[in-house]
Amino acid sequence: MTSTLCASTVLKNALTHYHAELQDAMAALEGDRVEGDEAFSPAFRLPDPSAALERFFSVSDIGVTELPAYHGHALRLLDLMRNPGTHTTKTLASLTIIARAVRHITETGERIMIVTPSSANKATALRDAVHRAISAGLVTENQLQITSVVPAVSTAKLWSSPLSEHAELRRRNPLVVHESEEPASVKELASAFAAENAERLQRRYGVRIWYTLGLDNYRAADMIRAFAERDLLPGADSGTPTRTHVHSVSSAFGLLGHDLGHRKVTENGCRTLPQARYFLVQHLGTPDMVLSLRHGTHDRGNLPVYRLDQAEGLYRQDEDPHFPATTFDPEEQLDPTFYTRRPVTSAQMDSIIAAQGGGGVVVSLHECLSRYAEVRALLADADVTLPVDPRRLREWSLVMAVTGTLNAADRGLLPDSGDVLIHGSGSYSDRDYHPVPAHHRFTAADMTALAGHVEDAVRAATSR
Repeated sequence: MTSTLCASTVLKNALTHYHAELQDAMAALEGDRVEGDEAFSPAFRLPDPSAALERFFSVSDIGVTELPAYHGHALRLLDLMRNPGTHTTKTLASLTIIARAVRHITETGERIMIVTPSSANKATALRDAVHRAISAGLVTENQLQITSVVPAVSTAKLWSSPLSEHAELRRRNPLVVHESEEPASVKELASAFAAENAERLQRRYGVRIWYTLGLDNYRAADMIRAFAERDLLPGADSGTPTRTHVHSVSSAFGLLGHDLGHRKVTENGCRTLPQARYFLVQHLGTPDMVLSLRHGTHDRGNLPVYRLDQAEGLYRQDEDPHFPATTFDPEEQLDPTFYTRRPVTSAQMDSIIAAQGGGGVVVSLHECLSRYAEVRALLADADVTLPVDPRRLREWSLVMAVTGTLNAADRGLLPDSGDVLIHGSGSYSDRDYHPVPAHHRFTAADMTALAGHVEDAVRAATSR
């Protein structure tokens, strides 16, 4: 199942390759469900292997590439962005989520309407997976639908697809934009809608409403990162006792999934995986997890004080190397994808890093631009092409992660272990996709408007 491309090793169709192991690991998540939770969620079970399922999973390739060493650190890229329809790691979780929905629909005959808030990438990846399931013949367009709720600041990052381009599919799978001063309010809006309307819609239309933002829905697929690490990278028995995992994070779902997979691998008797040290990269707009790691609180009052350097037109600070030394604006928003404030996962991540080692760093747009040519050249070895003009970049996750790695190495913040694995979770430019035009989107100022869009979509599928 592997092939070698230049300096890269590519694991083809990882979800098919690890189907049995993933299903076994997911069984433990099923066993951990909280009794009495009335919210609908399909069982953590994948459909049985088939040619159709293999086609559906076929965009789940994972790549590993050795990068040039830096300051004594052996750098590698874990490429989780190989689906040309999304260019983000959200593909792996989305395919797994939709596969669970397919199994439920097939076994029960019940229809499912997924409702998910997203800053952009989750919506794009889930919509891509829904269409793939329909195209593969796993479900029909009437059996599986999706409503995505995204903040207005993220509309430029939404990828057009058949779900938005085809009039009937667009109506049945509404992409809903919510205007708010706080982008993360889409989570509250979607969650409140599901809690107040799920039972009514099931009674009236026989459709299940599935609010998919739960951590385990994403941890399930991200366990595969540890499986791929075990199979594609040197283990502890090869003289690599520890490995630092660098990831641009909003809530660190990906690293928590890797941690779960790491424990599953170890529990299954394979103890060759190096101890995992996690290193978080964030930006100044949402530095909450690094703040929590450093100070035990999300209080932005603990950010260093920036002072304007009139000569250079930059804000500077030198009191804490875990935060940008320079920035155009201390209040900047580098990438709206990273929009979560005060994530509930901070405490869990803090505990893991305290026990196993790691750290975190915050980067600025100025720092990313200052190192952009260096990062672009570094990633060229991994067959990752960044646009020559950084203004064309629309997803900054990978550039943030590599910039954070280099900055941390320069400042002596990386753990002593020389082995560093950068989790490539997203990178795309304006040439990789067509944004969803305004006339293909819906808007909702409140829950009543959102409920109207969802009910219209459900009704359209019911009447067929």
